[in-house]
Amino acid sequence: MPIPPALPRISDYAALHAKERPQETALVSGDRRISFEELHDAVESLAKALIAAGVQTGDRVATLQAPRPDYFIAFLATVSVGAIWVGLNPKYRLQELLHVVTDSEPCIMLTRTEIEGRSFAAEIDELRKSCPAIRHVVAFAGEPPVDGIEPMAAFLEKGAAVSQEARIAARDSAKDRDPCLIVYTSGSTGAPKGALLHHHGLVRAAVVHNQVWPVTPHNSLNFFPINHVGCVVDVSIPVFASGGKLVFLEHFDPATALELIERENITVWGSVPSTFHLQLALPDFARFDLSGVQMIAWGGAAMPREAIERLRTIQPNMSTNYGLTESTTVITYVSPTDDVEILSDSVGLPLPGVEVRLVDPDGAIVPQGEPGEVQTRSSHTFLGYWRRPDATADAFTADGWFRTGDQALQRPDGRYRIVGRLKEMYKSGGYNVYPREIEVALEAHPAVAAAAVVSIPDPLWQEVGVAYILPQAEVSPEELIAFCRERLANYKVPKRIVLRPDMPLLPIGKIDKNTLKNEARQEN
Repeated sequence: MPIPPALPRISDYAALHAKERPQETALVSGDRRISFEELHDAVESLAKALIAAGVQTGDRVATLQAPRPDYFIAFLATVSVGAIWVGLNPKYRLQELLHVVTDSEPCIMLTRTEIEGRSFAAEIDELRKSCPAIRHVVAFAGEPPVDGIEPMAAFLEKGAAVSQEARIAARDSAKDRDPCLIVYTSGSTGAPKGALLHHHGLVRAAVVHNQVWPVTPHNSLNFFPINHVGCVVDVSIPVFASGGKLVFLEHFDPATALELIERENITVWGSVPSTFHLQLALPDFARFDLSGVQMIAWGGAAMPREAIERLRTIQPNMSTNYGLTESTTVITYVSPTDDVEILSDSVGLPLPGVEVRLVDPDGAIVPQGEPGEVQTRSSHTFLGYWRRPDATADAFTADGWFRTGDQALQRPDGRYRIVGRLKEMYKSGGYNVYPREIEVALEAHPAVAAAAVVSIPDPLWQEVGVAYILPQAEVSPEELIAFCRERLANYKVPKRIVLRPDMPLLPIGKIDKNTLKNEARQEN
């Protein structure tokens, strides 16, 4: 497919493709297939309903949903009226939902009421009580009815009275550098911060993705949670902008994902290394016809050489990359190649339009081959952290470079290799996990005096957490694991909890995490 044009707003591609390829399939979920014409109509209908509900430029609209077409329609409709969209992960527990909702203060919440037997009625009620900014809670079509939650059909009906002139005015109110998406990413303080992304950044991501990773047609499978930048920016937007087909899988299953790749002619087989591992480990992996795949791509963590060698026999066009939520899209990438050494030992070169530098603690550029902090600058870097001016100021240097907190070195061939993290953050299955957030959750237990979380390597998830606990009352590791599961998404729950009579301390009195990390690795 040709590289998409750069439009003013990411939502503008809905009208473009409705005109150019109205009957082609845009979205797939199970037996549900939505054409570009139907997608555009659905976006327009919901956009008018949001206008009728009083949504203004800069207002927030939250969506609690699994990776389904309804999530993407909600996102496009929201940003097309100048509002800012916030995704909520159904795996979140109440405290996590409360933090995001009370921090972003949405005026509208579009939601599922039940997922896999879990009713959200009580939690939605608690969110409304804790966040007076919420004026409307609307249930997606087909959801079990809940008192006080408006059905989507009734909500959409109110939008029918909105004039086309009002609709166009709302659309034109959104400028290319205006914020349109908040993605919450945890920090060292344990409180997730909202990274504020803008229309230009998303459009730029869509255009450049299709430029450096050209495939025809551009068909991808998306099973990432909707609150993750990987779901919205890395997968959904490039496919949508190019006029390709976006296939949703609500719950990742290795065999089902491969069946969809075969049946739906998925041309970009992309994910995080752990899901590739689960798929390659299937005893009947050879039965899947993956001949339609034109490129294999992964991010979030390094892929083992053995896996790359095996993937090369399926499709030699392979790529990896490195990026952050705050960079909107990738910072560096590997051009499609079958070179195992490059793919396993580097994250490639800067994306077109992206500047990268490596600096020492004093801010001086390090010599080639020596590690330094990765700092980046581009037109699509995020605007800052939502309502966190101090955190935003700390994230940037005086000359406008974003501090990633990651360490890399530049190889002799110019490509970059990630060698460590200045921050304590680790990646589990491609997701960022921040120890302090887990520690805060554990320290809320009455039997815990202090908690320290470190990471250890894991053959499946790349890294997992080990929590060391200083108890002040009788408690078991099993009880604390259950306590975490009630408060944290599953990928944040420690794999192991160790009770200690004391903690190793640094001279200044802080817990010596290096000692704990060495201990955890020895016991692994």
